[in-house]
Amino acid sequence: MSAASVEQSYADEPFSLTAIADEIMERHPGYRVEIIGGYLLVTPSPDAPHARALTQLMIPFIAAGLHGTETEVLQNIGLWLPTGEEDYVIPDLVIVDSDIDDHFVRNNAYDPACFRLVLEVTSGNWKDDMKTKVPAYAEAQIPVYVVVDRRHQRVHVLTGPKKGGYDHHRFYAPGQSFTLPYSIGAEVTLSAADILGAGRPRTSG
Repeated sequence: MSAASVEQSYADEPFSLTAIADEIMERHPGYRVEIIGGYLLVTPSPDAPHARALTQLMIPFIAAGLHGTETEVLQNIGLWLPTGEEDYVIPDLVIVDSDIDDHFVRNNAYDPACFRLVLEVTSGNWKDDMKTKVPAYAEAQIPVYVVVDRRHQRVHVLTGPKKGGYDHHRFYAPGQSFTLPYSIGAEVTLSAADILGAGRPRTSG
């Protein structure tokens, strides 16, 4: 996700968080609104480098055959969370089972059981991706969580979901490559430099 997010708590209010989220998105087209543990996370539209980083990631995923008959590579798909009655997130990029249409829950969100990988690209909201979402994705049993941390120039790979977080958390800096777990559907090796480089603003001249 991109730009600085705004958290606002409505946990003790008697109205629907989903209705509030819908109203925010209607009044501010392009904004993304997520609900985690009674909090609304509101994030402005992504910038161009954010989008380039996602494209850089989609290329090897698609080349490995992950966008086919068994799995799909998708952007901005709602993921229902077991952390609260109305909780859901909208990851930047996911690898899901190809029968995802059969796993609709509500509010344009899908059962986390069909998600093999969730990936976020940070901007000003890096704390949301690195802190708030880690236990939420772990509770949803997302097997592989990847964070492209543009602020600190690292790519984080978290695997082995458990209560409160993940068993394994490794990070990679420019100059390092890493291979994602085969459980996503194929063996994919990525270059941290390529991903992080795509996520930096281009300079003219």
